[in-house]
Amino acid sequence: RHIASFLSIFKLVLIGLIIVGKDPFAFFGMQAPSIWQWGQENKVYACMMVFFLSNMIENQCMSTGAFEITLNDVPVWSKLESGHLPSMQQLVQILDNEMKLNVHMESMPHHRS
Repeated sequence: RHIASFLSIFKLVLIGLIIVGKDPFAFFGMQAPSIWQWGQENKVYACMMVFFLSNMIENQCMSTGAFEITLNDVPVWSKLESGHLPSMQQLVQILDNEMKLNVHMESMPHHRS
């Protein structure tokens, strides 16, 4: 999350520098690379590219890989618990077992206390 937060701030600073035209490399006594020159000549495209590429990287950093399957609000599969996604055969078997269990539970008599 910290990397994604840093990227978000860095993205905004970089877009601001592109729009204003301030060369950050001169501050460090370095020659600006050719991509910076291209960005100054094509500010709209450069800002869009920075925005979309950084968002893609931020989303990768924030992704947990969580994947869950629920049936009637009851979790029946969790990628975080199992460590992998179910195969189609596993998925059909899980859902079939849950459906049979639900039918069995509904057919049981209800006791009143």
